[in-house]
Amino acid sequence: MEKERRSSKQYGSLESTVWKASEQPAPADDVISMADSTTTVDDIEDELFKIERIREILVRRESELRYMMDDFQLCQEITRLKKDLQTLVSKPDKEKTQVDRQKEEEILQRIHKLVETRDFLVDDVEFERLREREEDKEMAEFLQSKLSKSYLKKAGRRRRPQSPLAPNKLPVLMSPKQA
Repeated sequence: MEKERRSSKQYGSLESTVWKASEQPAPADDVISMADSTTTVDDIEDELFKIERIREILVRRESELRYMMDDFQLCQEITRLKKDLQTLVSKPDKEKTQVDRQKEEEILQRIHKLVETRDFLVDDVEFERLREREEDKEMAEFLQSKLSKSYLKKAGRRRRPQSPLAPNKLPVLMSPKQA
């Protein structure tokens, strides 16, 4: 029994942990953040959003590459089968055996099946592109609204003194020829 108790006191277990005064959690006002003191929550959210967007782009690219690889393999197989079929078809009909004719038919069926598979793959890729286009459109609208809000917030924080020009009037820049 005593051995069982000793074995329960392993490294990191609550019973063997000795708390020191210096290891006590710091009060809330003494907490130091890893973030730069000039970094705001909006900046962090923007950075996280950018990272998420990059991740989505990479996932899309990975999917696109998988489709390309599948397409490449299907095309290779179709080409190989066409060569096999060409050798069988090049034989004169008089010299063909029943096995040759059956093999021709099997190759034609396999080619047909692979072509259907490739057609399905192409349709799937097109569907994915349309879906991605719709996602991009929604994302652009979201970014536009977010940008407008964050721009207004930042503009409110950085109010500049009005210039001597009339409010809402921007100076007209003239080309050197006009001056």
